[in-house]
Amino acid sequence: MRTMCGNMTTSVDILDARLLAALHESPRAGILELARRLGVARGTVQARLDKLVARGAVRGFGPDVDLPTIGYEVLAFTTLEIAQGRLDDVIAHLVDIPEVLEAHSISGPGDLHLRVVARTNADLQRVLNRILEVSGIGRSTTVIALSNPLPMRTIPLVRAAAQGTAGLPSSATSSTLVE
Repeated sequence: MRTMCGNMTTSVDILDARLLAALHESPRAGILELARRLGVARGTVQARLDKLVARGAVRGFGPDVDLPTIGYEVLAFTTLEIAQGRLDDVIAHLVDIPEVLEAHSISGPGDLHLRVVARTNADLQRVLNRILEVSGIGRSTTVIALSNPLPMRTIPLVRAAAQGTAGLPSSATSSTLVE
């Protein structure tokens, strides 16, 4: 499937999807092992991976850290309402708080949606107080995640994009991607 992303034409085909799935399943696999699993030449895997990295489809090869295992057992989502003209100041402040994992500009109520972690609920209060130290935040709302029944995933979307079925109702799609 081909799409336009800015001025760059991008495409994900079935081999790209299979390569990404193989990397997801075995992130430490080498090029030769990936080629063997996919049944293609080593040079093909290397070229495909290089292209995916060059265009930003693959953003990194770092470890997927399980935060509760390293002591951060509380996950929360905080929405911030920010005064006009203060967004840059707030973002600069948030960058210095390691427990703020990500921030998204949003539509609707609020301006920023944060993913935040803490060791305990009491520690979450400390993190929230630190977030609110910057001038320009008018209101904040926080919800604590109780569980994660559907962890972050991308491979089903990559497969659907390769098949040209992304965005279609599941009844209109078929599972023709060969593993």
